[in-house]
Amino acid sequence: MRSSLVVSSFAALAVTLSACGPQGPAEEPADLVVTHGRVVTVDDDRPEAEAVAMRGDRIVAVGTAAEIEAYVGDATEVIDAEGRLVIPGFIEGHGHFTGLGDSRMILDLTTATSWGDIVAQVAEAVAAAPAGTLIRGRGWHQEKWSATPEPNVDGVPLHDDLSAVSPDHPVYLTHASGHAAFVNGRALELAGIDASTPDPDGGTIVRDASGRATGLLRETAQGLVRGVGAGEMTAEEREARFRRQVELAGQEALSKGVTSFHDAGTSFGTIEGYRRLADEGALPIRLYAMVRTSNADLEANLDEHRMEGYADGFLTFRSIKRSIDGALGSHGAWLLEPYADLPSSAGLNTAPVDDVEETARIAAEHGFQLNVHAIGDRANREVFDLYQRAWDDAGIEGDDLRWRIEHAQHLHPDDIPRFTGMGVIASMQGVHATSDGPWVPEKLGDERSATGAYMWRALWDSGAVVTNGTDTPVEDVDPLASYYSMVSRMMNTGEKFYADQALNRMESLRAYTLNNAYAAFQEDDLGSITPGKYADLVILSRDILSVPEAEIPGTEVDVTILAGNVAYRR
Repeated sequence: MRSSLVVSSFAALAVTLSACGPQGPAEEPADLVVTHGRVVTVDDDRPEAEAVAMRGDRIVAVGTAAEIEAYVGDATEVIDAEGRLVIPGFIEGHGHFTGLGDSRMILDLTTATSWGDIVAQVAEAVAAAPAGTLIRGRGWHQEKWSATPEPNVDGVPLHDDLSAVSPDHPVYLTHASGHAAFVNGRALELAGIDASTPDPDGGTIVRDASGRATGLLRETAQGLVRGVGAGEMTAEEREARFRRQVELAGQEALSKGVTSFHDAGTSFGTIEGYRRLADEGALPIRLYAMVRTSNADLEANLDEHRMEGYADGFLTFRSIKRSIDGALGSHGAWLLEPYADLPSSAGLNTAPVDDVEETARIAAEHGFQLNVHAIGDRANREVFDLYQRAWDDAGIEGDDLRWRIEHAQHLHPDDIPRFTGMGVIASMQGVHATSDGPWVPEKLGDERSATGAYMWRALWDSGAVVTNGTDTPVEDVDPLASYYSMVSRMMNTGEKFYADQALNRMESLRAYTLNNAYAAFQEDDLGSITPGKYADLVILSRDILSVPEAEIPGTEVDVTILAGNVAYRR
């Protein structure tokens, strides 16, 4: 209620100032003013300005440099943007917050160009760790290696080389997508996985021709080994680790201009941890949390934990996350037709459809947003169908719930209009298209890739709400990279991935700001530089709306302002 009154007060002030023509002297000075910039507001009522005045954690005025000069007092901090682009703070539309922090505490495999690079990194870590210590890493992707290792199964090596350098240490290396892991022989042994171990529902223990586990575990099979060898942590150690993850994730996000973050799938325990930090004023950025847990846990805990705009807008929890399939790179995306490069498989349904439908029923009953991970065209169709059944059963239209499909990467053309028709949000990640693009046609074939892969333009033109993000730590949390991908569709090969599906620059900026705010029910507080909204702004080194397209990736974040305070300065 207090937040609503504050917004209303500032809105009234904005209307009064607007009615009086040019903004005159403020009743009291602003705390922070950004001036002499190109302020692109993403607010249709005033698309551009030169300066912004902020008091407390809110924007109080937007106008020309001369108009905003009236808000400068003796104690006002003034930032001269010197003609640089000023935009709303980026909102990460789909990422994994503690996962981002955790990725800074383990081996970074994202730069490995070969299997040999990864084995060498593990060998170095083993040499520095006591025997029996779990070695963890994340970020490998077989499609990005310079050569396919031999021997291999589905392009992924056998564990022998890895096991040879780590005979006494369990090793767990998460695929870049998070939908597969590679482990060594010691980890398989500790987990009790042998030739007779059955595949779990929704997962695969990949085996060689003799039936021996190769070390690759797809989807739910990761759970057979996850945590093996990790040892027990005290409550104090767990809390310290959690706080360090939050700290590192916040630092990384703010340095990239991210002021708000949709945390796509966490536990009630982690949400309570966020609440503790929020109460201390220790959350580094704004978090929009989605809980991922069992249906029984949801029924018991949803209403008790619900929070909207908690701690001056730093924490909101009103949404649920589920997954119905895996990732394309690991052949886990659930397709209507088999993979072009693996005709024996159409992917994996990682959670029973009726179980996800029960989640939808619970979400509808409690008025919660539901966000389901669906990458393959079969997965997307199943999610649309179960959403509609849940709404029909509840006797509601459903569009005001703003349910989302997370990723929506590969769609059958017939299903594209359903986003608009049902009011379902396409929560997408631009950088996935250009990162995956070089090998997508191998998986789907040219026709399916051209008509259904990362269909941003078709979705936007249909009237769908399209958002952007990075799925960090799957990709770097850098919004400028994902923005560039959405604008250019440029791959690292120097070629564009079906360029007709690109968005223009303003559309791409809206996808990363106001559309993401809408996708979290926060468009009244976030997503544009508008009087009354939170004072979250970014100053960039280049004007990404006007520089030559090829220069966009060289842009850097010069200043990040969060809640009216400078949170990062390059």
